[in-house]
Order: sequence, then structure tokens, then C-alpha cells
Amino acid sequence: MRYFKIIALVSLIFLVLPFVTLFFLAQKEQPTQFNYGMSFNVMYARELGLDWQETYDAILDDLGVRRLRLAAHWNMVEPAEGEYNFSELDYQLEKAKAVGAEVILAVGRRLPRWPECHAPQWATKLELVERNEAQLSYMTKVIERYKDNQAVKYWQVENEPFLQAFAFERCGDLDVEFLEKEIALVRSLDPNKPILITDSGNLGTWAGAYSRGDIFGTSVYVHFWNPELGQFKTFLPAWFYRAKENLMALIYGRRPVFLIELSAEPWLVESITKVPLSVQFSRMDLDKFKEILNYAEDTRLANQYLWGAEWWYWLKKNGHDEFWDFGKTLYLKDNK
Repeated sequence: MRYFKIIALVSLIFLVLPFVTLFFLAQKEQPTQFNYGMSFNVMYARELGLDWQETYDAILDDLGVRRLRLAAHWNMVEPAEGEYNFSELDYQLEKAKAVGAEVILAVGRRLPRWPECHAPQWATKLELVERNEAQLSYMTKVIERYKDNQAVKYWQVENEPFLQAFAFERCGDLDVEFLEKEIALVRSLDPNKPILITDSGNLGTWAGAYSRGDIFGTSVYVHFWNPELGQFKTFLPAWFYRAKENLMALIYGRRPVFLIELSAEPWLVESITKVPLSVQFSRMDLDKFKEILNYAEDTRLANQYLWGAEWWYWLKKNGHDEFWDFGKTLYLKDNK
């Protein structure tokens, strides 16, 4: 009988232990303040038929954003081999500096917005070794140009490089050794700024990205859509992000974690300009936006960068101010 009691006790411990562990991993203090930022993308603004400078200025001057994530897309910076175009980035960074905004500047081949990997056409025709050398050369030009810009506070290297399940046809297999070479290059060129590495919140393991950067960034998507399943919502509770963060801290040491991509636009598989407003609003309306913000607050990540201001401004230009006006309330609080 005693033998069976021991077996029962051990079995109970093994059953209960995972839940106890999760409970303790999910503990995190509520931030005293949430700091909201915004990603901005010139190519996306143009896709929407917007004047990108007007849109960017409105995000800073009217919406009131003071934390930005910008991207030095290789195909825009070096459209022809050895010929550099810094006009868009110069404008963005000088404007950010003028209003006192801080910038995360992303460099690499895989950067925010579809199709994820943005190598210029000429570079895609190179052999892998030559393409990698060309990429490091472009990254060097960007970092040397902007490392002394007072607005640039962080370098992001690549975007979700360990997420190979998404955009594989454009990005291919991850070369971890080359990623580490990119990180080392950025650190050598500008040792004074922290390096941010990101991973998917829904699909990523976090380990590869978290262990390699000074700061870790995760995406948070709540509402999804695809042709087979239609609309669906994440099954992950917000405390999952807290538990994952604490687990990474136990393994690799504590470091800052940013919610780097909080989606506040509809999930679509074609250009927004080709999709009726009724469909757009069925996939992302103001109620869903507020629900997403509440979910994100429960992750207890204090620094949160939203995703979708270009769409908000496009809506505003088309007679729908709801998202833009609500967004103002977030950034007004942030700037007090």
C-alpha cells in the first residue's frame, strides 16, 4: 500500500509541477506606463497611393508619435549596384530629430513588410557569397551614414530572421553564421547603440533571437484570416508572452523586451486598395483594435510599437477618421 501511495504522490507532483511552473513564469509586474511607438514604411504608403512625406509628417505632427521603427530597405537604398539613394531615409531621420523622436533603424535583407526579403533585383542575380558581401557593404553605408544621428537610438538587424515558416519562397533558409556576421558588423561600426533582434510572438521559439541581441522584440497578432479558415483569433493567452519572457531570462539573462509589432490593420492577402472597405472593417474595426490593445497591455510589455498608421491615414483621406482619432489619444498620453 505504501508503495502505491509513493507512486501516486510522485505522479501528482509530475502532473502539478508544470502548472506551478507556468504560474510562476507568468508573473510580471504591471508597467506604470505603456510607451507607444509606430512602424512606418515608405513603400507601403506608396502602395496605398499616399504621398509618403505627407503621411510621415502627419504621423509625427498630428498623430504625435515620438517612437519610430524605420527600415533601410536594401532595394530602396541601393537600387543599382554601387548607386545609393538616401533621400527617403535622410528626410525621415532629420524630421525625427527635429521633433525629438527616437528611432529604431532596421538594416538587413529581411525587413518589415511583405515580401519580407527586400534585396534589389541586381543582387538576386549574384552568387550567394557575392550577394552576402554586397549586403554587408550596403549595411556598412547605412550605419556609417546614420550612426551619429541623434534620433537613431537602436539598430535592428534583420526582421524575425528565425521565422522560416513565413515568406520562405522569398527568403530561403536562414544562414545563422551570416546573421552573426551581420550583428558583429553592426556592433563594430557602432558599439554605442543596442542591437535589437526580433522573432514572431505566435510562431517563434525566441531563443535564437533573444540570445543574440541586446534587446529582444516580439510581434503580437490577435486576429487572423486565411482562405481556408476564414477569420480566427489567436488561442494564446497574453500571459504566455510573460511566461516566455521569464523563461528566456532564466536561460539567457534578463534584457529589455519590446512588443515591436502590434497589428492594428486588417489581415489581407492582397493590396488594401483592391479590397472593399466592408471587408477591411470586418477584419479590423475599432472594437477589435481596442481588444488588441487590452490584450497587449496584459502581456505587460511596456514598450509597444503599433503597425498600421499608413492604413489609418489612408482611411482618414477616404473619410474614415476613427482609427486616426483614437490613435491620437494613445500618443497624447504617451507624450505627456
